[in-house]
Amino acid sequence: MAPPEPVSRKPSLAAELRLAVMHTSRRLRLERSSSDITPGQFTVLAVLDRHGPLTPRELANHEKVQPPSMTRTLAGLQDLGLVSRTEHPTDGRQVLMSLTRRGRAEILETRRRRDAWLAKRLAQLDTAERDVLAQAATILAKVAE
Repeated sequence: MAPPEPVSRKPSLAAELRLAVMHTSRRLRLERSSSDITPGQFTVLAVLDRHGPLTPRELANHEKVQPPSMTRTLAGLQDLGLVSRTEHPTDGRQVLMSLTRRGRAEILETRRRRDAWLAKRLAQLDTAERDVLAQAATILAKVAE
């Protein structure tokens, strides 16, 4: 009887990428404009920045959370002056949530800090490594679709 195949201790590509992406993402999340804003709140601000005014239900659906949870998140953002509530133009039972100027400024500053942190790290790489990462960014965007 043949001896069993040795078990490979080398992580799979999927495991290596998962860990690298998670560690990078976690480190980037530390670069933010305010410690008063949670990562979940920042995500809601980013959605409003990208999509414009939305109802709380639309935001909850987008973030895949329950409406009561989104209501609490929006209340916190409103208390911080980062979002505002207006009447829905066609449905009196609904409200629309929008970024305030301050909310938009928080988004821009956090993105600036994150880009600066990453640019500093990328500058430490050689040209060939940066070229590989440029290709990887395109491929990772395709994987995330």
